[in-house]
Amino acid sequence: ARCQCKVPPRERRNCGYPGISAAACRKAGCCFNASVPGMPWCFAPKPKKVKKLCPNDPHARRNCGYPGITAQECERRGCCFRAHPAGVPWCFYHRVMEE
Repeated sequence: ARCQCKVPPRERRNCGYPGISAAACRKAGCCFNASVPGMPWCFAPKPKKVKKLCPNDPHARRNCGYPGITAQECERRGCCFRAHPAGVPWCFYHRVMEE
């Protein structure tokens, strides 16, 4: 994403080789900006920001526990816990969304 390439020139981490083209740089998953002399033109993007959400749809849940798991044990595993409805996992994995 374009916003991931808004890295201050002094914080750029080199991601290419001398003379790399913009196309080759982007193909490697890096950012390219040749406007600042003396700083890397091909550089690593900022990491994507993600947030974990507990899915609202009970049928989208992916099991993270076992029958009879407690809420405390489920949360210790880093998972979501909702003891309803019947017939779906009560301890289940988060859904990861990019911000």
